[in-house]
Amino acid sequence: MSWHRHALVGFDLETTGTDPLEARIVTAAVIAVDDRDGEPTARHTWLADPGVRIPAQASAIHGISSERAAAEGRPAREVADEVADTLAGYWRRGIPVVAYNAAFDLTLLTAELHRHQLPSLADRLDGAPVGPVIDPYTIDRAVDRYRKGKRNLEAVCVEYGVVHGGAHDAAADALAAVRVAYAIAARHRAVADLTVELLHERQIAWYAEWAADFQSFLRRKGTPDAVIDARWPVREPATVTGRP
Repeated sequence: MSWHRHALVGFDLETTGTDPLEARIVTAAVIAVDDRDGEPTARHTWLADPGVRIPAQASAIHGISSERAAAEGRPAREVADEVADTLAGYWRRGIPVVAYNAAFDLTLLTAELHRHQLPSLADRLDGAPVGPVIDPYTIDRAVDRYRKGKRNLEAVCVEYGVVHGGAHDAAADALAAVRVAYAIAARHRAVADLTVELLHERQIAWYAEWAADFQSFLRRKGTPDAVIDARWPVREPATVTGRP
């Protein structure tokens, strides 16, 4: 049966920065969604104390200050461990995880697990590959390559007629990502007809193709040493910046 006829689980992080190997988790959400009506059936949310100052520019985006995170957040190690266990639990049940720009969120979570010397996602899956993952960002970029305009979640929600409950709120972003995934399947039959296993494999190739094209573009535009990592959906870091 095609992947879009099943329940999906949305995953999103709000963080201290934009480098997935350096940034820390501030908030996290894992939202299970029923395929019949697109409504949540389970919500898992976390507020973490990242253990470092949250830059003002990051707080301005997601609304969480360092003071609030320190006062109300749980230790980052506990949050990373629980998020990873929750995702692994859904994967073990055969439920795909939807993450908008999965290479960022899953790499950042992986870096946090490494930083806190916790079992990796693969360890929690008994060595199996991480997935299946559905990344509406990667899929939309592949199936509608030449569409003009932004590709952030808010813009893609508008493109596919999805109501977004609040940008840069982890739970709202996770839910919106799932609804965009269903909307992409409704519009693009070639994507909808794939099994989730085949869709996962296609996204690996689509992401690698995008990375190569973008790297070539940057080098042509005056950054000759530009390197865009082509690994998807997660980059296992050789090194991670920062101590717990």
